[in-house]
Amino acid sequence: MNLPPLTRRDFLRRSGVGIGMLGLAGLLAPSRGLQAAESGMMHRPHVAPKAKRVIHFFLNGGPSHVDTFDPKPALLKYAGQPLPQTFITERKTGAAFPSPFAFQRYGQSGIEVSDLFPKTAQHIDKIAVIRSMQAQVPNHEPSLMLMNCGDSIQTRPSLGSWLMYGLGTENENLPGFVAMCPGGYPTKGAENWQSAFLPGAYQGTYVDSQNTAVDRLIENIRSPHATPEAQRQQLDLLRTLNQEHRRERLDPRLEARIESFELAFRMQTEAADAFDVSREPQHLRDLYGSGVHGRQTLIARRLLERGVRFVQLWHGAGQPWDNHEKIEENHRKLSAEIDQPIAALLSDLEQRGMLEDTLVIWGGEFGRTPTVEMSGTTSKLGRDHNHYGFSVWMAGGGIKGGTVHGRTDEFGFAAVEDPVSVHDLHATILHLMGLDHERLTYRYSGRDFRLTDVEGKIVKEILA
Repeated sequence: MNLPPLTRRDFLRRSGVGIGMLGLAGLLAPSRGLQAAESGMMHRPHVAPKAKRVIHFFLNGGPSHVDTFDPKPALLKYAGQPLPQTFITERKTGAAFPSPFAFQRYGQSGIEVSDLFPKTAQHIDKIAVIRSMQAQVPNHEPSLMLMNCGDSIQTRPSLGSWLMYGLGTENENLPGFVAMCPGGYPTKGAENWQSAFLPGAYQGTYVDSQNTAVDRLIENIRSPHATPEAQRQQLDLLRTLNQEHRRERLDPRLEARIESFELAFRMQTEAADAFDVSREPQHLRDLYGSGVHGRQTLIARRLLERGVRFVQLWHGAGQPWDNHEKIEENHRKLSAEIDQPIAALLSDLEQRGMLEDTLVIWGGEFGRTPTVEMSGTTSKLGRDHNHYGFSVWMAGGGIKGGTVHGRTDEFGFAAVEDPVSVHDLHATILHLMGLDHERLTYRYSGRDFRLTDVEGKIVKEILA
């Protein structure tokens, strides 16, 4: 039979569909790996991984390092007086403001921790505290983007999305990247867990952990109108229509949409189980605590043991740790909400043999000033933003516990020894997960992009 000759447009269109199908095969594979969306091939980690999964406690708003994990007794000497050194701050600040919280040494390492985190401090020998973190600007929005996406200005994929792109998920029935924030979105909303120019399948899935019923935790997890069998038939029809639509187009967003439908259908059974903490014994629920942060941390552990790659736990909507006033009252309240859940998680992971390959991260987008914030001539008993030096800690897979890395000056204004940039932090996280931050790239708009841009070095001193 003689077939009509192909026009150039038809040839390109049919060839493009083939490429698209390779991409879809990668997206629908049981474990989506490095560049699967482009080649359909699975890639192994670049180096032997120390950790398989990550849980990130994000204290949005910026916790004060000089009130938590970086004691500064020199502030007592200048209490109520101007410090002998100054730094540019976003708002007017005044005299030295000694921490209202007591520090004491814990564990064999003798690392000092304030009385805001007494239960977490019991695990200090598992923890490496980086006291010399630095961000770029003293503003929430760009600092959130820097900490989560590696760039304070341009739209870039988030850390969790890069991990998904590089390693995939171990459970095709659950999202590989989950962001939980009780009561609504944090500042910058879903941009904190965006996939940007990476395929949409790698974007984080938001869960409002303030809710307790699975139907409220994840919107539309169940259909009130159709049985699972009817939904399967509807989805098959939808897939047929979408694939017919796609034959005329080359659009990775459509392929990501097809995958999202499939994932949503598969989640109906497994997500209901994973998010149901009533299945845990009472003594374990008591260990984590009855509040929303205890519940979301316990859910996070259940997700991690089911193969979810990256779970981010936000403290709440907006920026609750942004305590420009009454820092003693506000920081004490906030820390009381998460100290017990963090300690419970570390104990629980260790007991299950999961801590050795789970990376636990704690921190915010920046720290706070050692000087008191002012309202005119009146002290607000709070602290302004400080990006010059602050603390982040890590524990678990591949981390040398009982370690302090870097140092801020005697007042806690700026990192003065072994400064660590956010790019360095990201390079270290990727390394622990088995990924070389210089080789984990994605070609977009004619350039190979990476999470660490053109910077970043591994903080080897905190590695086991």
